[in-house]
Amino acid sequence: MVLCGVIQILIGAARLGKLIRLVPHPVMLGFVNGLAIVIFMAQFGSFQTLDRDSGNLTFLSGMPLMVMLVLVAITMGIIWLLPKMTKAIPSSLAAILTVTLLSVGINHLMRSESGSGENVVATVGDMLNTQAKAKAIAASRAAAEEVAADESQSLDVSTVAMTPAEKNRVDSVNAVAAATNAEAAEANEGEAAASISGGLPRLFFLDYKLPPMNFETLWIIFPFAITLAGVGLIESLMTLTLIDEITETRGRGNRECIGQGAANVVCGLFGGMGGCAMIGQSLINVNSGGRGRLSGITAAVCLLMFILFLSPWIEQIPMAALVGVMFMVVIGTFEWASLKMFHRMPLSDVAVMVLVAGYTVVMHDLATAVILGVIVSAVVFAWKHAANLGADISINEAGSKIYQLHGPLFFASVSSFKDLFDPANDPDDVVIDFYYTRVYDQSGLEAINTLADKYESLGKRLHLTHLSAECRGLLDRAGDFVEVNLSEDPQYHVATDRLG
Repeated sequence: MVLCGVIQILIGAARLGKLIRLVPHPVMLGFVNGLAIVIFMAQFGSFQTLDRDSGNLTFLSGMPLMVMLVLVAITMGIIWLLPKMTKAIPSSLAAILTVTLLSVGINHLMRSESGSGENVVATVGDMLNTQAKAKAIAASRAAAEEVAADESQSLDVSTVAMTPAEKNRVDSVNAVAAATNAEAAEANEGEAAASISGGLPRLFFLDYKLPPMNFETLWIIFPFAITLAGVGLIESLMTLTLIDEITETRGRGNRECIGQGAANVVCGLFGGMGGCAMIGQSLINVNSGGRGRLSGITAAVCLLMFILFLSPWIEQIPMAALVGVMFMVVIGTFEWASLKMFHRMPLSDVAVMVLVAGYTVVMHDLATAVILGVIVSAVVFAWKHAANLGADISINEAGSKIYQLHGPLFFASVSSFKDLFDPANDPDDVVIDFYYTRVYDQSGLEAINTLADKYESLGKRLHLTHLSAECRGLLDRAGDFVEVNLSEDPQYHVATDRLG
């Protein structure tokens, strides 16, 4: 994580945050829609409970399910209606407090009637214990299966009559399996010690031995660090872009890279898992009125207080309240207008949007989905613009033939560029006017060089006019690679890093 943070700081210092401009709007739509679906699907786990007979997680049914759904609906209703009456209190906070009070009352009433100690409305603490029990049971079963498999492989199962030693080994395997199942049952019946409470972190090198600080260690961790840095920055910058659209502001992508990198360096030093911007929490913050840095600081301080002092209270919050809040986040995140634009958008843009959303939902990998969408959009863009290269042909008073090009000259349009000219039948003096076009890459230079060689072999002169400074720079760097006459060229202005 320390190396990941350093990489993110370097990316910000190099002002590479502007690369988020390369993300087209269909990719953004696929990103937010896919993320909304992922958040929606993630809430299904809150509707599960531990089956005491099988030890597996099963979905709620009967009265607990009905109560859960009613509380989710109440939460969503408060979040939707309260802003219409007043914005003095964040609607999400009001909904959570209201539903928490209702759940406390319902659980107390149900426990009194049934005489059991279980909550009908699952709380955060109940969910933590349920997940801990399920993991303990799964680990115990996996260990039993592994022991049984290892032992059974060493037995001669093809022999009907086993020796006393083989019988003893079979009995040993059965004893291990029985003990493991007993442990699983005990974990199912017992109370798990899962909790959100904790203490202040310590610098990791005070508790753990440092690995050798050499090139071999760097070689091992670098691929993971660069992956984490890329995932974190892509998700954060995409979230920043979405929040900018909502608040009609302009965020500083490079500052975000440096700030996130510094935070991850600190997280790594304290043994933390690191992190990046989260779109769900960001939307809740913005919809609740948060606009400045104080909102983020307040959230961080509150989380610290929850972990250090208030965990018993936080664990009383019902999962129904949190599910309701996240369902409203899903409704606010999903770009519903994109469904109406299907028949108006180009087919390629629709395909990119569906691809990004689908990959996000299936693979749960937002960063890869965005990169894949950008690549496909770039290929589609190159393919479309390759067919846009053309030329207006005329003869001036001096008898020179002028090709005035329209469209970009790059690797995908080289073939179209070559087909525009007829060196064998052209006059002795030919002019290519680049006033309405530009040369973008080495493939364009190679095409110009090949064309110049053809005219030169025929004893004809080729002139290039109205090249931009960037195009001239490409030709200058090519040295003697291209030998043509250049005229005075106009100046074209490009985007700068001033707002980075």
